[in-house]
Amino acid sequence: MVAYGGEQENGDGRNLCLKKWSFYNLSDEHLGSQTWKQFLLNQIRHERQMELVQPENFIYKKATGNLGILGPIAYLSEGSGSPMNGQEKSVICTVSSKRMLYAWDVREGTMIWSSPVQPSSIRLLVTLPQVHLAFTVDLDGTIKVWNCQDEDALAALTLPPVCFSLEAFLTKDGPFLMAGNSEGDIYTLTVPELRNVSQVNAFNYRVDFLLCSPDKKWIIASGAHQHILPKVFFVECLLRPSEGKSPLSVFLPFSWCSRACWAPRRANRITVMFRRTTFRKTGFTTFDLVIERIGGKTVIQAHQIASFLLPAHMESPIWMGVSEGDMIVFESGPHLFLFTISGLLLRQFDDHELTICNLWVDSLHVLTTSMDNYLHMYMWEEEGLYPYLKSCFHLEHIRNDCTPSCFFPKAICDNTSIVCVVSRSRETSILVMYSLNM
Repeated sequence: MVAYGGEQENGDGRNLCLKKWSFYNLSDEHLGSQTWKQFLLNQIRHERQMELVQPENFIYKKATGNLGILGPIAYLSEGSGSPMNGQEKSVICTVSSKRMLYAWDVREGTMIWSSPVQPSSIRLLVTLPQVHLAFTVDLDGTIKVWNCQDEDALAALTLPPVCFSLEAFLTKDGPFLMAGNSEGDIYTLTVPELRNVSQVNAFNYRVDFLLCSPDKKWIIASGAHQHILPKVFFVECLLRPSEGKSPLSVFLPFSWCSRACWAPRRANRITVMFRRTTFRKTGFTTFDLVIERIGGKTVIQAHQIASFLLPAHMESPIWMGVSEGDMIVFESGPHLFLFTISGLLLRQFDDHELTICNLWVDSLHVLTTSMDNYLHMYMWEEEGLYPYLKSCFHLEHIRNDCTPSCFFPKAICDNTSIVCVVSRSRETSILVMYSLNM
């Protein structure tokens, strides 16, 4: 009876793990000596570490010197939401105006690698933490793949014309990179070789952003232009193109799309932030995507399930994020707002004195940075329960230094660390690294 109960309990733990992290290929080999229930509890505990900490629980490191102005930043190590990151140390990549790419050990606060000086300034950075690779695009349109260990890039490819967006993702068939250019073309490339798998035209304007769904089934392409409708492609068609056949795709009927977010655990649900220039209003619309058979043809249908406009008096947000699929978070001035996808205001947070200039959101965390020299951490409640979003703690960008920043500060985080870029002068940035003192 005891043995049977243990098996049943372990089976329940396995089912809960597969439900919670359905987009990861979890198997018994990830357990080690743990049962599924132990794995589940340990992972939840690891994910929720930021929830109860205080500022004094962090190890504070600050990197200064002639770093140049630091631009895009991204984690090279597996971060939030991954059940397979274990106790891996946090490593980030930063792009410098000195035409270099840096890698940093966050806990030690030290640079562990730097690229050679590049022929042209780097403008884009994405990472694929599952395979510890970073991808850059410079002003000449050259894409490079870096392992952040060897001196030289693993591969390089120049795509005419200029590349404006990148998205890297891992599928059951391996890693891929997608690149969008100034003429509306999307290239699908193998990793790390950068061999061209397919090329498709999305629209007649530049592709400003590409965003893949959590299950890697869909990818949205859009541009910040009043004549562009965002377009969603079925990824499989781009990975395995059929000669003479157009890839499955669908336009979302809202122009001037400035942001889009996939629901973390409802992979076919996407929320788009759009502008209405006539009334100078910002709105949000949410779609569920399905593949259907209609009239003997296979098509993608985008079913609009909710939409709303913000009040005219509200300052238009720049950033947004979503929870499980029913809530939208965004900034407006110094305030953080939480709405339902139908437009019901749930909460307003007033933790900043000055304008929120950056908002970073994943399936667990919501992180704001402001010109008031502070960042603030929030966390989504488990299972979308009330109060939905929990205010956790406030951290200074740079301790005991209230000098105004020359550029907007920005921050990202994983389960055990927070990294913030602050620029006190127009020549160089400061990299601030907070690690949980575990």
